[in-house]
Amino acid sequence: MKLKSLIVLLSILVSVNAIAQRVMSLEQAIEQAMKTSPNIQQSRLSLTQNEERLKAQRAALKSNFSLNVTPLQYSHDRQFNNQLSKWYTIENYGSLGNFQVTQPILWTDGVLSLNNTFSYTNNNSTSDNGLEGFKGFSNNLTLKLDQPLFTYNRTKLELKELELNYENSALSYALQELNVENMVTQSFYKVYQTQMALNISREEFENRKQSYDIIKNKVDGGLVAKEELYQAELDMLSSEANMQDNQVTFENDKDNFKQMLGIDLEEEIMVLADISVLPVDVDLPRAISEGLSNRMEIRQREIEIQTGQFDLIKTNALNEFRGDLSLEVGVFGENEQLPNIYDDPTNNQKVQLGLTIPLWDWGEKKARLRASQAALEMNYNDLRDEEVGIKLTIRQVYRSLQNQLKQIEIARKNVDNAELTYEINLEKYKNGDLTSMDLNLVQNQLTQNKNALTNAIISYKLELLNMKIQSMYDFENNISITPQLKPRNIQ
Repeated sequence: MKLKSLIVLLSILVSVNAIAQRVMSLEQAIEQAMKTSPNIQQSRLSLTQNEERLKAQRAALKSNFSLNVTPLQYSHDRQFNNQLSKWYTIENYGSLGNFQVTQPILWTDGVLSLNNTFSYTNNNSTSDNGLEGFKGFSNNLTLKLDQPLFTYNRTKLELKELELNYENSALSYALQELNVENMVTQSFYKVYQTQMALNISREEFENRKQSYDIIKNKVDGGLVAKEELYQAELDMLSSEANMQDNQVTFENDKDNFKQMLGIDLEEEIMVLADISVLPVDVDLPRAISEGLSNRMEIRQREIEIQTGQFDLIKTNALNEFRGDLSLEVGVFGENEQLPNIYDDPTNNQKVQLGLTIPLWDWGEKKARLRASQAALEMNYNDLRDEEVGIKLTIRQVYRSLQNQLKQIEIARKNVDNAELTYEINLEKYKNGDLTSMDLNLVQNQLTQNKNALTNAIISYKLELLNMKIQSMYDFENNISITPQLKPRNIQ
């Protein structure tokens, strides 16, 4: 029976059992795995985590508004005035509110803040000179700038790090999708192989039964010795045992496949694969060029280099000479009557420049710089090794594809020859010109050749998938499969 006849038979079995079984194609299996795979879910959570961190950091760069209110405060204290050498008893009632707007400045790493404090005070102080106090309103409005000097921009660097972390997690997620596709495809075809092996062993068993019936009729007719019947019965039982072994392997592979997809183990499934082979023209230079341009591992190595450069900047800032500039202007007003609070305002100004001057760190900074530079050089080496590894792998897959096509052609010829040989020898067997042991050898050869053809076709399809993953280019459809990994518009 030809391979195409087996496929037709399988399709008939599928249509008969469609109600009881879930028929699954490779595309459906991959789609199912993308929803339920634990590895995919883990990568998706990591992507979400880094996305939310980036959102939070970008939100932190916008103006922050805060309001602090103290509706009531009361104090009663006995204090000593050193200047006047007198004791005072101070009683104070009050309430206040503070409104603040803080705006980080991304390009300079400074912070601009607007602060307004409005308060009501009822203060009484008692001393030997009598009763003194103030009852009224006050308001203090200030604008302040805090600006670091002679150092790197920490805010900008932190934002860039979070952007790279997000991009790296997006790359990892895309790589995980490709990995899941690869694992599911391999498992899918493994189930298909054992499914086909089971079908072939059933066909072999039917052939053995036919041979047994033939020899039994001959023995009953006294045409051959009983020893031939014993051998034919042994061959039939061995074929049945092999069929049962294939059934067990098939069921085990199905359970492993269902576990990978997150399907209930009790659910009955059947895989339906297209194993027709159309040779795909793979251009090796194009494959290498696409792989070096689009492989996500290359971008991940580049991100590691950028992260290493950031670490170098941070390390170089240890025990650094730096300055901190603070500028503040404001206006203060107070009055017993609220409408007159700014009748006699006071203008406030403040300028402060602070410098941090390192003196001696016992070589700590130089040692840490050398360590960071060594780590950065390792990242460059990893990038070069990744590029060489990509070229090497693509060349190997290309050679394997060429070899697989030849193996398929040879396997097809072997099946055709084995089928013809079996038919010829079966006629000889019917005519009594061949022993059952000789027919057994021919049957085994036919079974082996059919399994070899199925395995060769599946190996070729797996290598095509491997080429797509390694080069990030689908030569079957002549399209690039590089995912769009630019960060989304995160506001």
